[in-house]
Amino acid sequence: MPASSAVRTGMVFSVFRIQQVSSLFRLVASVSMLWALGSGVCAAQIPFLSPAHSAATATKVIGQVSVIKDAYPWALQEGASIQPQQLIVTGPDGYALFQVADGSTFEVFPNSKVIFRNNSSNLKDLVDMILGRIRVHIEKIGGKPNPNSVTTPTAVISVRGTIFDVVVDETDESTLIAVTEGLVEVQHKLKPYGKSKFVGPNETLRVYKDQPLAKRSVDRGIVADRVFRGLSDAIITILRSPRTTPGGAPGGGAGPSLPGDSRGSEPPPPPPPPPPPPGGN
Repeated sequence: MPASSAVRTGMVFSVFRIQQVSSLFRLVASVSMLWALGSGVCAAQIPFLSPAHSAATATKVIGQVSVIKDAYPWALQEGASIQPQQLIVTGPDGYALFQVADGSTFEVFPNSKVIFRNNSSNLKDLVDMILGRIRVHIEKIGGKPNPNSVTTPTAVISVRGTIFDVVVDETDESTLIAVTEGLVEVQHKLKPYGKSKFVGPNETLRVYKDQPLAKRSVDRGIVADRVFRGLSDAIITILRSPRTTPGGAPGGGAGPSLPGDSRGSEPPPPPPPPPPPPGGN
């Protein structure tokens, strides 16, 4: 075969392969889009079709709330964004409300430590709790379920559109789940071979690290109401505190100022009056 014919044949084959790859990509994109429309998922949730909106916005910050950056705490301000795998820490007077791109929110209560989207490859893993209390409100998308999960030292909580509270006890690492609205599925994190349990409105479930879920029953009524009241009382106490400073230390300067704290250094108190001269009347 002449050299020119071989070149032309190679070019035709290359163009044919490019067309095949392009057609395959269009086919995959079309199938993914059809799946998204059929399941009620918006295109923004498909990572290779549009950029993933992975950050969360702090829409409300009260008291001492910080985010760990490069192993150092930075004071969190209202309107600031937090990124996946960042640790959020609240002090004894700290409270923060965060919102993600689909409208879902999570609240972090005093004396808590949580990691936002610790599994950055799966944005549906919303929060990893270390200790403390949070309240999660998962918005449905187009009226259809919006799967998300919350992980604690002892439990994996799967939700599709609901409002629930999670409390992690620092002493025994037990997890208390209390549901206000909707339904959550709870799996034991350390004993995943057992059956999961479902928790509905006005129900609670406590998960211990050394006990399988089969031995735990779902509580109803007064226990759940007590959890909700406790969380509400914590917020009321913070809001009524006149010395709470957004993003800073409790007591309006009673602790060290953190990097990123916009309140600045407060002036020192005036010196005491001088003592009277000796022997004076």
